[in-house]
Amino acid sequence: MGNMFSLQGKNAIVVGGAGGLGQAIAQGLAENGAKVAIASRNADSLQRAVREIKAACGLDISYYIADASVEASVEALVSDSVRDLGKVDILVNAQGFNKKHKAEDFPMDVFEQMFDVNVVGVMMCCKHFGKHMIKNGYGKIVNLSSVRGRIATKGAGNAGYCGTKGAVDMITRQLASEFGQYNITVNAIGPTVTETPMMTDILDSRGPNARKDLADNLPMKRMALPSDCVGPAVFLCSDASGFVTGNIIYPDGGLTAIG
Repeated sequence: MGNMFSLQGKNAIVVGGAGGLGQAIAQGLAENGAKVAIASRNADSLQRAVREIKAACGLDISYYIADASVEASVEALVSDSVRDLGKVDILVNAQGFNKKHKAEDFPMDVFEQMFDVNVVGVMMCCKHFGKHMIKNGYGKIVNLSSVRGRIATKGAGNAGYCGTKGAVDMITRQLASEFGQYNITVNAIGPTVTETPMMTDILDSRGPNARKDLADNLPMKRMALPSDCVGPAVFLCSDASGFVTGNIIYPDGGLTAIG
């Protein structure tokens, strides 16, 4: 059967690939044979990510400046990437952000902005890359969700984030239902709090016990790392997952088992 996890001959776009989990996934796809391009709004972040991936594994990736919350920008991203690559086999939606406010004080403009990026942006990328994949009769779509699409936090502040990730989960399932007939799989990855560069600063600000406190809540008793999302992403983008669709995989150290 050969290597079912190989991505040789596949072209991948990672939206939100200029840092954090998106960058780790982009590197992992490249290391497993895919030709990878990343997309984000910030040129400096994209160029830094390209340099860091090159330094880490010796592989070259390309990049596109795009705003996934603007439909015309997404359409241009599809057009440009198909022009350059010939076809796009894999789409990873890793864009997203979180702003915390108590529900009773949540600024609705921030709430709407979170939905624009975390939900509308994901849907628009799935919509337009999905059209291309339907024409080709093949595609792999992986959306980055969160355990917070499934279980709420004990503390206040995450109504926006939990709401957006719950929406991503249901979009994933519905698109799996609609796209399956075209040989397109649609799945999601739902990590717990992960030690990304952005999260490192937040955890450092919470004091010396922040990591231990988070780890103690998990059956595996350690913090999640970006690399913990790479294996599931490679699986979901490869032929090894050919009959897997509409699923959310949780690299969460067991949190959803007890949550």
